[in-house]
Amino acid sequence: MKPDQIRLRSATGRWVILATVLGSGMAMLDSTVVNVALPALGRDLNAGMSGLQWTVNAYTLTLAALILLGGSLGDRFGRRKVFLIGIVWFALASALCGLAPNVPVLVVARALQGVGGALLTPGSLAIIQASFPHDDRPRAIGMWSGLGGVAAAVGPLLGGWLVEVASWHWVFLINLPIAAVTVLVTVRHVPESRDTASSGRFDVLGSTLAALALAGVTYGLIEPGSGWIALVIGLVLAVCFAVLEVRRSPEALVPVQIFSSRVFTSINIVTMIMYAAMGVVFFLLVVQLQVSSGFSPIAAGSAMLPVTVLMLLLSARAGDLAKRVGPRIPMTAGILMCAVGLLLMSRIGPGATYLVDVFPAATLYGLGLSAAVAPLTATVLASARERYAGLASGINNAVARTGSLLAVAAIPPLVGLTGSAYDSPVEFTSGFRTAMLASAVMLVVSAVVAFSTIRTNVLAAAPGPAGRTHCGVAAPPYEQREED
Repeated sequence: MKPDQIRLRSATGRWVILATVLGSGMAMLDSTVVNVALPALGRDLNAGMSGLQWTVNAYTLTLAALILLGGSLGDRFGRRKVFLIGIVWFALASALCGLAPNVPVLVVARALQGVGGALLTPGSLAIIQASFPHDDRPRAIGMWSGLGGVAAAVGPLLGGWLVEVASWHWVFLINLPIAAVTVLVTVRHVPESRDTASSGRFDVLGSTLAALALAGVTYGLIEPGSGWIALVIGLVLAVCFAVLEVRRSPEALVPVQIFSSRVFTSINIVTMIMYAAMGVVFFLLVVQLQVSSGFSPIAAGSAMLPVTVLMLLLSARAGDLAKRVGPRIPMTAGILMCAVGLLLMSRIGPGATYLVDVFPAATLYGLGLSAAVAPLTATVLASARERYAGLASGINNAVARTGSLLAVAAIPPLVGLTGSAYDSPVEFTSGFRTAMLASAVMLVVSAVVAFSTIRTNVLAAAPGPAGRTHCGVAAPPYEQREED
């Protein structure tokens, strides 16, 4: 244990967990709370399905494109400092979202929100990684995952309540008091940390290429008829980004050396596929419950309460279990449970009831997430050197957001959810059911990848001696190096 690290059970440790959960939870909350307001927002602003997709994806786009830069900025200039800047930025952008008079202004404001999220999200995990000793991290990350997951899951409930008692504008304005509390706790209780060995220039060109590539691909997927040129340009820019990163490594935005660890590479593949499926669920489920099943906004939002409760109760325990037995089995089992939950969700349609059609699916989905998320997150950080905590967190977050971004852009048009489909219960139900089946298949693929590639228990391995590294990634114990 380093002199500047703190114990999880100490008062300071609990304050650190609270601050990081509030900050990252605010970003997670916003990624789900908006979804339940989409039907009301669409009617008020006269938006079609593409407008709703952009309302979700403008945020995810800038978040995914800039989150790597956000992690690097935190490593260089101080994780707490960049975390605080991100919180304030996010709050100001949220105010602009709440005051938006039309879809274009709202989309721009959502993109600005994503910039703030890119600064604060990797900082929250990097602060945990740098603040706590090795043996406390799996449980700390489990607590962060559970409480942060609660924020994501409670978002639809809160959003539904705000839409019913006030308006969709308050779905964004609720971030202001949360941000104020987060700033206060962070300033008073969170220690500063940074990578003292960090040097060189920031990869601004790489960040720009990544953002433009994602924007082009996203537009092409959302607008398949007229957006093929943007899609081609986006793919070309993605190739240019990959070539640039290889040439500029190790000072690139994404140093290729970090992927020399098979565990780190595999866990990011699992993350992309898993979060692609999750993104589709969070985008479509609460809309389906309102459009096709006749649920009120607050009833649709409360549908995922089992996920909230289970994540709160079980995520920290899942982190402990993964440390003892390795992340492979808990992750695989959890992802497969999520897949079965989506198969049950595909039955939801006109005349659906909560107890028969929604509760069993949400419960199984919540059990799966509780088992999978904490081991996944802990494995990401354990497979990278501590000095790259912000970068490793940023890469994994970028991968997760990119998966969600591309799936939310591609799946609705592919299953027939275009134009004003959310005004037609029959049309929306047909597309929703196909989307749930496609997402279940993605989760099965993710589980297969996890089971077949994550073989080393990196969570139980103590950090190696100074200098025992391999291509910039923390080396496991000697006898396990070949596995990793």
